[in-house]
Amino acid sequence: MDKHRIDRINFLAHKARASSLTPEEQLEQQELRRQYVAEVRRNLAITLENTLIERPDGSREKLKKSRPI
Repeated sequence: MDKHRIDRINFLAHKARASSLTPEEQLEQQELRRQYVAEVRRNLAITLENTLIERPDGSREKLKKSRPI
C-alpha cells in the first residue's frame, strides 16, 4: 500500500476521533481499511509460504497450510 493511502487512513482516523466523519468519508475509510487488511494478509501468506521449521535433528520442512487465508 502506498504512503498516500496510509496517510489518508491515518487522517480519517484522527478526524473521526476529533469530530465526526461525513458518510462519504466513512465509506472511504471502510474501503481503505479493507484494502489495508487484505494487503497485510497477502504479505503474511507470502512470508509463511517461505518459512521453514527446523527440527531438533537438523531437518527442515515447510509449513503446511491448515486452511486458506
